[in-house]
Amino acid sequence: MIIPKTREEIELMREAAQVVSRTLGMLAPLVKPGVTTQELNDIAEAYIREQDAIPGFLGLYDCPSTLLTSVNEAVVHGLPTNIPLKEGDIVSIDCGAIKHGFYGDHAYTFQVGEVAAATKKLLDVTKESLYIGMRAFKKGNRVGDVGFAIQQYCEGHGYGVVRELVGHGLGRKMHEDPELPNYGKRGRGKKFIEGMTLAMEPMINLGTHKVRQLDDGWTIVTQDGQPSAHFEHNIALVDGKPQLLSTFDFVYEALGIVSDEEDEFRR
Repeated sequence: MIIPKTREEIELMREAAQVVSRTLGMLAPLVKPGVTTQELNDIAEAYIREQDAIPGFLGLYDCPSTLLTSVNEAVVHGLPTNIPLKEGDIVSIDCGAIKHGFYGDHAYTFQVGEVAAATKKLLDVTKESLYIGMRAFKKGNRVGDVGFAIQQYCEGHGYGVVRELVGHGLGRKMHEDPELPNYGKRGRGKKFIEGMTLAMEPMINLGTHKVRQLDDGWTIVTQDGQPSAHFEHNIALVDGKPQLLSTFDFVYEALGIVSDEEDEFRR
């Protein structure tokens, strides 16, 4: 059952999402060759708590970490390690926080130094597909409309769209209805309603869409070992239109990136 939020609840969810946004921005300049994802995890946990919030992943479904850090062929759910990142890697940092009883949950895939041109294009297309999906999140549309938009765009570039992992409703629980696949058919699935809140998260592979889980019981990797990208935002349906609760602005500020891609989704 979809749980719509009041305007007041949406503003509380924005605060939770912004905790995550600031955390990703704080981590952005630290993602460089030689740093370990475990170091990033420990820094993030302390920073979230400094914001009077609680790490959203730690302990959830027995998750042992504050961040999920997925490197190169890892799609999502990678556990932090003591292996240093190296030049040319990419790493999806997925972060969650609880504030005012609501979850924030979003992710950004970072470049470690200079990356291959094909990998950079994968990141650019995946991030753009997130905004393409957001434009389909509007009054009168359904879950399949978002999935169709993301799938058509990414497969048009020859990429694999992961099937086993999906976006989701978000609120007082990390995972609420509806499930939000990144593939689908227009006009199918649950109808979007005013006040609903989502975590939209394209997971797109350079090669095959097929994935497998590692023996750690968490990390999902591409079957062909090629890179995967993952970007995630929290959004609400307000006055029939998508409104961003999270932002990449803190990441962009830290990295010196100028972008207006989020402007159309601000309140």
